[in-house]
Amino acid sequence: MKKKKLIRVFSTVCLFFLLSTILAFSPPAPHDTIVKITLLQINDVYEITPVSGGKEGGLARLATLRKQLAAQNPNTFMILAGDLFSPSALGTAKVDGARLDGKQMVEVLNAAGLNYCTFGNHEFDLKEQPFRQRLSESRFTWFSGNAFDRNQKPFPNVKENVIFTVTNASNQTARIGMIGVTMTKNKPDYVTYLDPLEAAKKQAQALRGQVDILIAVTHLPLEDDVKLAQTVAGIDLILGGHEHENVQVWRGANFTPIFKADANARSAYIHQLTYDVETRRLQIDSQLQPITDKIPEDPETGQVVQRWVDLAFGAFKTMGFEPGQLVVNSPVTLDGRESTVRNYPGKLTDLIAEGFLNAAPGAELAICNGGSIRIDDELPPGAISEYDIIRILPFGGNVVSVEMRGRLLKQVLDQGRANKGTGGFLQTARVSWSEEKGDWLINGKPLDQRRNYKAAINDFLITGNEQGMDFLNRKNPDLRVINENVMEVRRALMAQMQKEFGQKK
Repeated sequence: MKKKKLIRVFSTVCLFFLLSTILAFSPPAPHDTIVKITLLQINDVYEITPVSGGKEGGLARLATLRKQLAAQNPNTFMILAGDLFSPSALGTAKVDGARLDGKQMVEVLNAAGLNYCTFGNHEFDLKEQPFRQRLSESRFTWFSGNAFDRNQKPFPNVKENVIFTVTNASNQTARIGMIGVTMTKNKPDYVTYLDPLEAAKKQAQALRGQVDILIAVTHLPLEDDVKLAQTVAGIDLILGGHEHENVQVWRGANFTPIFKADANARSAYIHQLTYDVETRRLQIDSQLQPITDKIPEDPETGQVVQRWVDLAFGAFKTMGFEPGQLVVNSPVTLDGRESTVRNYPGKLTDLIAEGFLNAAPGAELAICNGGSIRIDDELPPGAISEYDIIRILPFGGNVVSVEMRGRLLKQVLDQGRANKGTGGFLQTARVSWSEEKGDWLINGKPLDQRRNYKAAINDFLITGNEQGMDFLNRKNPDLRVINENVMEVRRALMAQMQKEFGQKK
């Protein structure tokens, strides 16, 4: 053994001197033609703190990951594919007389090192003045090729597209172009849209000759991202949002990759782009990185997060809530993910609907829209705080007691069923669908379109503003409001939890 080891050492030493001699008389190495770029992709971020009982997400953890990637490659850029201003529980808090409306998100993402962002449809939940204020507070670059102001001009501090140059150690460069497009679902009067696919096509044609790599950052349904890959030539990579669950597919003639991460920074995509400036070949290696409690929090970003949590909690206290107060200890997981509450009933939605029902004396059934539930998180068994209740129903509002004709009730329930997969999907109590009868059952009996039913319903639903339910409003002769202010919806949920799970201890 000792002899073999010595031979290995001797051979290594000889090889070292041999290589040194060869290198000394070799011509200089050619310039490195490879430029490497790292992209850290997130989308649909509404929470600055960790979710899933602290196990997942958290923007201070994301900031740590960004710093780690930048240490490996200075050409590292963090990109957000839309949705950060709204909705969030903290965003509903009033500080200095005004709702935060995403102010906390912008400041934390500034600290975390976000570089580029395009609009999501929920950016336009905000009224114009706070929307413009959030843009002015952003240290990162906004860009959009299809969402403009009411005069069809770019909003202040928003570019129509982005071009930037990266350089390697040999001063070889690559130019990256990015175009951004957003779905046209949310239409306040201060926004005008171009068709996203037509806008992307126009932007791609304009940029393709100017850049080496072309990236589309989108906030579109997946089917529209697929159409983009199939119909717009020259796009190398699509970084998308909106779905809230991670996606990776390849579509189109050139198998354009489409990626989406999980909402609330439960995960992030790391894209390693390797570009050869001589051959003009691009290689893309992508990895889905879970953001978990195994990643330490960045202290600087963590301080910014805590500051906003403290400010918001103080505001909630002035509204009569105690955010840190225990409501109940839940024995089960409460699933508030969008993929659940907009498609199926579950324990959490049952608690909400039953809470409405029990709050309204004489109610025979209860109805609420799945879109009012915005937590998009699973609460594990254990402590449920008042802040968790605010996260579940951040918009608040009242339970309203109404009397509605059976024919109207059927119309409402039919539309709610048709709205499956959207915020207009209805969660109910004492209502079921009979496949055998092909009809609705109220308390186990077939719905009678001729009789009146007393129902508990959230106030938003009778504004006529839910998808496909413009008929459900106070002017409808088949609807009579009995009591506008039965109970605040969050108080009703807390009462129901305590009824089912026992009083707080």
